[in-house]
Amino acid sequence: MEFRYLPMTDGDKQEMLNTIGIDSTEELFSDIPENVRFNNELNLKKPANEYKLKKELTDMAAKNANLKQNRSFLGAGVYDHFIPSVVDHVISRSEFYTAYTPYQPEISQGELQAIFEFQTMISELTGMPVANSSMYDGGTSLAEAVNLSAAQTKRKKILVSKAVHPQSRAVIETYAKGPGLEIVEIDLQDGKTDVNQLSDAIDDETASIVVQYPNFLGQLEPMEEIQTLLESKKKTMFIVSSNPLALGYLTPPAAFGADIVVGDTQVFGIPAQFGGPHCGYFATTKKLMRKVPGRLVGQTTDEDGVRGFVLTLQAREQHIRRDKATSNICSNQALNALASSVAMSSIGKHGLRKMAAINMKKARYAKQVLQQAGVTVAYEGAFFNEFVVKLNKPAASINDRLLEKGFIGGYDLEKDYPGLTGYMLVAVTEIRTKEEIDQFAKELRDING
Repeated sequence: MEFRYLPMTDGDKQEMLNTIGIDSTEELFSDIPENVRFNNELNLKKPANEYKLKKELTDMAAKNANLKQNRSFLGAGVYDHFIPSVVDHVISRSEFYTAYTPYQPEISQGELQAIFEFQTMISELTGMPVANSSMYDGGTSLAEAVNLSAAQTKRKKILVSKAVHPQSRAVIETYAKGPGLEIVEIDLQDGKTDVNQLSDAIDDETASIVVQYPNFLGQLEPMEEIQTLLESKKKTMFIVSSNPLALGYLTPPAAFGADIVVGDTQVFGIPAQFGGPHCGYFATTKKLMRKVPGRLVGQTTDEDGVRGFVLTLQAREQHIRRDKATSNICSNQALNALASSVAMSSIGKHGLRKMAAINMKKARYAKQVLQQAGVTVAYEGAFFNEFVVKLNKPAASINDRLLEKGFIGGYDLEKDYPGLTGYMLVAVTEIRTKEEIDQFAKELRDING
């Protein structure tokens, strides 16, 4: 047999036609006018047998730069972190690998407990009392937080820092079109949110302010100053997007009065894999517990007093009246949430803090050797594991040269910030060695001139 998968044989096709009482595919589509039907052959290559197809796809895939053959200093939302081997072993089990949503608690206790543990660990990292059981990614989590703030405050104005991930800002803009929200972006000063401009922009129509911590440029935002700004604006909500690994070391957003904390758990157990899929988290206060999008898993006891887990407070359009539903998120990332749960459990509380600290130390070493190599560091504020360097040439051309040397360079900031020509966002994680950092600095020095 040339093909491993035969989704429909001629016999299958005829059986389906017989079942619905027609003779041909043409008859099936007879309600569609002929002048709008496509009656030619699609411009596709002829089908190949399995061996040839696999070889062609393998050859195509080999053209991609990958993290096994190249050393990566690229972050900007997708990071090359250590993944404990136990993660793949657990998520490859069939009861997890094929699971969607554990609607039936009687047969889904393992999945439900794993999600419950995910919620618990996110709650501990963020300092927030409530966390949901995952969302698509950090960007959609953030947009859902914005929509929640508008619904809760009955206001339309959202202040978003330009230091929030550009792709997340784009998602916010898209989500805002439906409810007609006004998105006002706040400029930057020295790589951080301009607090003075933010102060001038806050008024009685402001539903929320949105910042990222650490922000997209790697800097730590002046969270205490922003918290002080909001003390006199009791109704305006504080939304923070955070890298959960950084929260293993940094003061959690809850300590600065955050109302909603969101982010992406790609840093825990989820490989870069060309940008997705990811796993978003959403954590908030008890006051907003019934407004949380997606799913919540709760802990209970059965009639025999045995500990058990169930889906609870299901405020989705499938479960309650559509006009009362709180979210348009119709799927969670249960498998990726499980991967993150396993990774966090494997690394442990003390290990996570140590992992965060190693990121910080290695990033500071990289900053030091790059400066010694004559590369200018753009901002001198506090940072986690990413920082911006200013180059003598466009970052895109430098990255092309770096790839020839076996390095995936940093993120070209000119893509999203037109004024930052020649600026590169460099990420350094715990798996980068001293030798790799030293070699990267040498290559960047030689290419940068």
